[in-house]
Amino acid sequence: MDTLFIPNENDFRRWIREALKECLDNLPVKEGATTDPQQEALLTRKEIAGIFRVSLVTLHEWMKHGLPFHKQGGRVYFLRSEVLEYLKQKRKSQGKLSGHE
Repeated sequence: MDTLFIPNENDFRRWIREALKECLDNLPVKEGATTDPQQEALLTRKEIAGIFRVSLVTLHEWMKHGLPFHKQGGRVYFLRSEVLEYLKQKRKSQGKLSGHE
């Protein structure tokens, strides 16, 4: 008989942490990429969710917990550099990436 594995909250947190680390580690770094927010392209919610392979619901939760975003004309946009810096700082300060504090 097969053993049934029922994940708990810590399993889900670990899986999310590992997935985010993998995404951050695999992001391509462009030569001469600008870190100037004035020249950096704005990304949509859908684009950011796609980069990190999370749902829009998860992205919204991250926004409620401090993920930096910008509103223009009633729409929400992100700067990739700000999102990456936020996730790196969150990983360093908490030792984990979760949507809950």
